Amino acid sequence: MAVTLEQAQRVGYTFLKALLRFAFMVANNLVAIPSYVLYLIVLQPLRVLDSESFWYIEGVLFKWLLAMVASWGWWAGYTVMEWGDDVKVVSEDEAVVLVNHQATGDVCTLMMCLQDKGTVVRQMMWLMDHIFKYTNFGIVSLIHGDFFIRQGKAHRDQQLALLKEHLEKYFRSRNRKWIVLFPEGGFLRKRRETSQAFAKKNNLPFLQHVTLPRFGATQVILKTLVAPQENGTPAGGDAVIKESKSKGLQWVIDATIAYPKGEPIDIQTWILGYRQPTVTHVHYRIFPIKDVPAEPEALSQWLYQRFIEKEDLLTHFYETGAFPPLQGQTKAVSREMTLSNLWLVGIQSFAFLSGGMWYCILQYFYRCLF
Repeated sequence: MAVTLEQAQRVGYTFLKALLRFAFMVANNLVAIPSYVLYLIVLQPLRVLDSESFWYIEGVLFKWLLAMVASWGWWAGYTVMEWGDDVKVVSEDEAVVLVNHQATGDVCTLMMCLQDKGTVVRQMMWLMDHIFKYTNFGIVSLIHGDFFIRQGKAHRDQQLALLKEHLEKYFRSRNRKWIVLFPEGGFLRKRRETSQAFAKKNNLPFLQHVTLPRFGATQVILKTLVAPQENGTPAGGDAVIKESKSKGLQWVIDATIAYPKGEPIDIQTWILGYRQPTVTHVHYRIFPIKDVPAEPEALSQWLYQRFIEKEDLLTHFYETGAFPPLQGQTKAVSREMTLSNLWLVGIQSFAFLSGGMWYCILQYFYRCLF
């Protein structure tokens, strides 16, 4: 089949646009990430004198970095439509966010749609696969205090113990509010067959759009962060220091990400922008922590039920193009998530100006020394 001139021009334009976007992303990383690290090195005396102010500044810089990642998708036309409960109302409370996992773009989607949720992004902690520690963003996540978890039965007990220690040491001492994790433990396409086999063996529902969640990390988070008066167990480590300020974990936010036609966006698409503008849909449900059981067996059943409900939500979405209405409502209402282009340009400009400033400073010291 012969390629028409119009088709060749379209392919050429797409390739050129992808190349320019990739070059911009590389330049963005080369100035923004080192600048973040250097700002925090210079601010180390403040960390000793006023730790709370130091982590406030770090959180602002962290939010800006995530906004830069969000801007790559936003300017390519990858927007977000939100459904269900309004999570802004609990943005100042401690919460654990449970998200289904389909592709690497899920993280980018969250980086985007949480930008307008008050202080959430700068005060959040991520649980992610250990492989992300070795990406370009790994150094940022390490400094911010995210937790990298290694999958597999051989590492499970050790990883859960390390997670508990990590939460006790960093969550409240750095004034974190939300903690985000993907309980499925991997991408849908990689875990679906294993999950379905497990479901058949244990007489559990057959799931197509999600997989059965693992509950180990969720259980550790609840045991460590829920206030003593709510589950009868002592809160972890530095919770004693922050006792007067923290009410403990108060909410579980169940977030369900849906892509049109079930075709997820991966990080390559997010960066290169070769896919046509796409609206990703995110559905939220908020559960009070008092309604979440603490005992392992009951908690596992509670989590299974949430993912069975996710399956129903996604089935409805793929059949109708919309999520069903909340209980007590007759019509589902969606909210278009927006970002300010002016603000995005502002933080991108700050990143490049910072990169130039640090380059000049380092050049000056290099000449003085050598």
